[in-house]
Amino acid sequence: MSHAAVSPVLVIHGGAGVIKRDMTPAREHAVRAAMTQALQSGYAELKAGKPALDAVAAALAVLEDDPNFNAGKGAVFTHEGRNELDAAIMDGYTLRAGAVAGVRRVKNPILLARAVMEHSPHVMLSGDGAEAFAKEQGITLVDPAYFRTEERWQQLQKALKEDAAKQPHADVETARHFGTVGAVALDAQGHLAAGTSTGGMTDKRWGRIGDSPIIGAGTYANSGCAVSGTGWGEFYIRTVAAHEICMKVTQMRVPLKRAAAEVINQEIPSMGGNGGAIALDAEGHISIPFNTDGMYRGWIGADGAPHVALYGDEDDGTTEIPEPVPAESVAQP
Repeated sequence: MSHAAVSPVLVIHGGAGVIKRDMTPAREHAVRAAMTQALQSGYAELKAGKPALDAVAAALAVLEDDPNFNAGKGAVFTHEGRNELDAAIMDGYTLRAGAVAGVRRVKNPILLARAVMEHSPHVMLSGDGAEAFAKEQGITLVDPAYFRTEERWQQLQKALKEDAAKQPHADVETARHFGTVGAVALDAQGHLAAGTSTGGMTDKRWGRIGDSPIIGAGTYANSGCAVSGTGWGEFYIRTVAAHEICMKVTQMRVPLKRAAAEVINQEIPSMGGNGGAIALDAEGHISIPFNTDGMYRGWIGADGAPHVALYGDEDDGTTEIPEPVPAESVAQP
């Protein structure tokens, strides 16, 4: 057998639930620019021969720093008017994982999740304990006011009013459940990684934690598949959505696109949930299923060109990706 090199691939999302009529030209430009920057930052790591974990962390840190996404700066508010952040990262090659939940002062939760994976004996840390660990690890902490944006504050005010009136509005429900950021990557060694970061849902109460930091629900990677989800987290937890997709791919040998579509566009909606996901397999196949009006999404591969799309009726280029070169081929006699 002769082995062919693997072409690195990075896929990202900035959340499902995009409503086209609510998008201004300025915001659309800013979102596309941030998605492009995230792709370029992550892909630079892959091109330098770095592991998939580095690409995932680099891409997500860019999105966490941009107020247009519900992660890091720009995270949504809880019922009490706080920002509580969740994140997870997983190395498909080793099955190591790290996650944090309910942190309020960590500038880049994805970096803390990685530190939990690499420098603690645990998988998930939460709240004050996670922040104490962040301080020990030299992870940047900020004043909670850093995360506030006026747009997110007004979303909370609208939700609170409609809670009081007991008349939820469809647009508020959309705003409550979506906006998570995620990344999946395949490196030159053929290893996969996945990561997800979020502010959760607007008006969440009682320390609610969604699917993003739960390994197997919103984030999962193994040797053959990597997934990051975005949507109504309770349904992703109940279906163990990311793990379910990867088990279909690696254990049942279901093609990636079919496996992802069965979970995201059939199983979750059948229970009353919605959202999307990004999925990547070890051969470099990409799947980006979603069942909302739109989903911030993008990918970059062998041509080194970032591909970004926001709306449901917009071509993200995945249908035109050439079939990846097989990881191995039979040598001629």
